[in-house]
Amino acid sequence: MNRNIVETALGAVVLITALVFLGFALHTADASRPSGYQILAAFTKIDGIKEGADVRVSGIKAGTVTKLSLDNNYRAILTMDLDNNVKLPVDSAAIVASSGLLGDKFISLEPGADDKMLKNGDKITMTQSPPGLEQLLGQVIFSMSKSGDKSGDSTAAQPVNATAPTANVPAMPTAPKTESKSE
Repeated sequence: MNRNIVETALGAVVLITALVFLGFALHTADASRPSGYQILAAFTKIDGIKEGADVRVSGIKAGTVTKLSLDNNYRAILTMDLDNNVKLPVDSAAIVASSGLLGDKFISLEPGADDKMLKNGDKITMTQSPPGLEQLLGQVIFSMSKSGDKSGDSTAAQPVNATAPTANVPAMPTAPKTESKSE
């Protein structure tokens, strides 16, 4: 009987200690909804953006992405909670950016120059979606081929002028024929 009372008291102490630590963790993490205002932005694609992603202004966290949805035109609508201290002009732009090659994606807000500020529920009209990996690789290959043209590389493909008469186009040199002897 005495042993059951000790085990029950010890269990209650452990449970109270766990609740105190949980309350402390929630308080220091500031897990509550931020006191701010919501703005919306429509993107053609938002690769890598998830609920909880950072919203940054000049690299400083100014809010959080709270909701992702689709509109009737199949555009991605982001709902962002911004801190009340961050006032953005109505002509601001929202850009999907990343922390590096393999870094997390976030929304970068570029402030505009208008005197009128965004209010709760307003929508950012200027947005820029992230380029796809294929598009980035194409740009790298294209820029490398352009730099090869400038270095005087004769093996690089030269553009053909479709309006030039064929008489002005030099003939392609042919390789000399080699005769093989049959034995």
